[in-house]
Amino acid sequence: MPPLELGPPGPGDGAPMERLARESGGLDVNSGYAYLLWCRDFADTSVVARAGGRLAGFITGYRRPAAPDTLFVWQVAVGPDHRRRGLASRMLGHLAETVRAEGVRFVEATVTPGNKASMHLFESFAKRSGSDLTRDVLFSEHELGSGHEPEVLQRIGPLTRPVGEAGGPLARPSDPRGAEGRVRS
Repeated sequence: MPPLELGPPGPGDGAPMERLARESGGLDVNSGYAYLLWCRDFADTSVVARAGGRLAGFITGYRRPAAPDTLFVWQVAVGPDHRRRGLASRMLGHLAETVRAEGVRFVEATVTPGNKASMHLFESFAKRSGSDLTRDVLFSEHELGSGHEPEVLQRIGPLTRPVGEAGGPLARPSDPRGAEGRVRS
């Protein structure tokens, strides 16, 4: 398998991102046009993984206008050939380190209770980064309508130490809370 390259998305990634989101089976798929706009307007807060020049995965995110120190992770997708190899974790670590250098101190995402893989991704990221993880329902079933599970906000932070591309700490400065972050529901 070719080595992975991580970096910001470009306009040529829009159609492959839509295709990968559709293939994932669990994401709300946006239009191709929306992915193109995302690649143009939110490239600095998103990441793609390429293997041999082909899209292997992506994370789309944005800085919240009302809280610019917070990165909201919109979608995480990994291609079938790259699943269960830690790619989502690598991309999240890479993206968090990129935006942390620009003043981001918190990472947020919403996850439905049935999405165990995403719950685990954010739990392990909080643990590796030595950050707290809090959870609270952001949008209820009533607000989302017609059989949609609630969207539970995962809030991780503050990010106080570097987190590298591989998802593990780059350095281990002393942390008065210990090596593990806390999870609060």
